[in-house]
Amino acid sequence: MAKPVRSLPGLSWGAEGTREVSRALPEEWPVALVYDGSTQAVMMASPQDLADFALGFSLSEGIIGKPSDIKSLEVVEHGEGTECRMWLAEDRGEALTARRRAMMGPVGCGLCGIDSLAEAARSVPQVGPGPRFTSAEVASAAELLRDRQPLHDRTRAVHAAGFLRPGEGLLAAREDVGRHNALDKLIGALAGQGIDPGAGAFVMTSRLSVELVQKAAQVGCTALIAVSAPTAHAVRLAEGAGLTLAAFARAGGFDIYAHAERIGEGETHVA
Repeated sequence: MAKPVRSLPGLSWGAEGTREVSRALPEEWPVALVYDGSTQAVMMASPQDLADFALGFSLSEGIIGKPSDIKSLEVVEHGEGTECRMWLAEDRGEALTARRRAMMGPVGCGLCGIDSLAEAARSVPQVGPGPRFTSAEVASAAELLRDRQPLHDRTRAVHAAGFLRPGEGLLAAREDVGRHNALDKLIGALAGQGIDPGAGAFVMTSRLSVELVQKAAQVGCTALIAVSAPTAHAVRLAEGAGLTLAAFARAGGFDIYAHAERIGEGETHVA
């Protein structure tokens, strides 16, 4: 099996000259998402938690509506990459076939198999009322996630996504070289455990970009918290979807850019 970290030699330059070093570096590994025998997307990802990745990608991209829409899932490694082979329920397979007919060609990374401008700017579902969080929970969310990043501890070069439930702390976390991959892995992990994303918030180590808002809203999560900034488009999208957006969550503080009503000073309220 491919390893998520490799130790490689390098030459370090500094004020005192050069020295040979060996660094733990994160692997970027081709992962193909294959449905009913046809490849939908090929992503560069960390080669771990790939069953979670396949399930989460399928949910966050609207390919399936629930885990049982995947009739079987097999992770198969080849010499140059890994295939996540899925067979869909008949109605979902037919819907994906129709979606493929509307596509002109593949693309990589953030918008995952979508190549028309209309699809890239697609509207997202309205999220439900969701739970409330205390300001202290939001301010400490990134610190809690920091304690759940073993791959980052070794490499200092990967992203993480965590799930925060009010009054309970961080319930799950996943890591990947790609921020959207980390979120998909988390979504898949939650689905596998029967945890409703609408009962908490996603916590990210990255900036908040459009695809993260799209993925969160698609699976019904009502809040996104991140250590970095949101993009302007992400704020507009979150505002329209009813999703709370908290950014710069570090050093005991944060900014709120959309739907601040879910964050207050009082007790948490679970939806």
